[in-house]
Amino acid sequence: MANEPKVRLRGLFKIFGPKDKEVLQHVKEGMGKEDLLEQHQHVLGLQDINVDMQAGEITVVMGLSGSGKSTLIRHLNRLIEPTAGEILVDGVDVMKLSETELREVRQTKMSMVFQKFALLPHRTVQQNAAMALKVRGSDEETQNTEARKWLARVGLQGYEDRYPAQLSGGMQQRVGIARALTANTDIMLMDEAFSALDPLIRTDMQNLLLELQDELQKTIVFITHDLDEALKLADHLVILKDGAVVQQGEPQGILMNPCDPYIEDFVSDINRARVLRVKSVMAPLKGTEFAGDVDIGDNLESLIARSEGDTTLHYRVMEGDTPVGELHMRDLVKALVPRLSSTEAAE
Repeated sequence: MANEPKVRLRGLFKIFGPKDKEVLQHVKEGMGKEDLLEQHQHVLGLQDINVDMQAGEITVVMGLSGSGKSTLIRHLNRLIEPTAGEILVDGVDVMKLSETELREVRQTKMSMVFQKFALLPHRTVQQNAAMALKVRGSDEETQNTEARKWLARVGLQGYEDRYPAQLSGGMQQRVGIARALTANTDIMLMDEAFSALDPLIRTDMQNLLLELQDELQKTIVFITHDLDEALKLADHLVILKDGAVVQQGEPQGILMNPCDPYIEDFVSDINRARVLRVKSVMAPLKGTEFAGDVDIGDNLESLIARSEGDTTLHYRVMEGDTPVGELHMRDLVKALVPRLSSTEAAE
């Protein structure tokens, strides 16, 4: 089927402890994380996860420490075994694969970019980038050609013969991305890949990822605890709390319509003008006279600057050369005011 998800998680549970399958029923009957730990000395990692990850999109999984996001991503290639549930990749249940078949999936379908870079210190930048091809048994010429190509693509041409210790943190992470791209897998798993970087370098890496994604259309699963990063990168956003999905969907929709006090608290301090797009606040096209045209993907901050704060103006919204709606500045101003978070409401 054309719309079949690339990755599909169904009824995924993970309980850490020696009797995980025995205590699973308690969780299914509603026992929470704290009670499970107190009464049964088991830790609830994931609780009934149901998520579809579409081909060619970036699915961002976010939450605070202990929410289960890193546990979730490690289930996709079975670095962690679930207590129950299905993990389908291209319609194939990963849980039913033999060791040989699982090794093949890890080598040819999925590559991983780690928070701590995970480069081999005794190998050069080029050798690190070529590691996946070396493991597969590719000839040396292919390894070198592909590694050099992707190192150049991430801005590291000329550094091929250096060693990781001779590079900055941002450059080391570029090697990690080049290694994943050299593997030429459909799926890239990125576990807090930019969290260890300084803010300016982190922004550069986010922009690089979006640039590469626009060109390559990989299926990317990206883990982060940073909402700004999630909103910038995500096509589909999944927010976890205590191992369960609190809300998921298109990021702009979550920002505009949080469904839970936990989400409201998350989004209350976001710079909405910088994050929200024209498409989130536009109305159906009715008028014939406008102050000008704006692109459906523009953020509201750029429109505020353009209008000089004049709330009487309205613009025609364009998608390419096609008019798709209109935006009134008064609606834009309303969209900038978030609902009160649960903490503020209590005060």
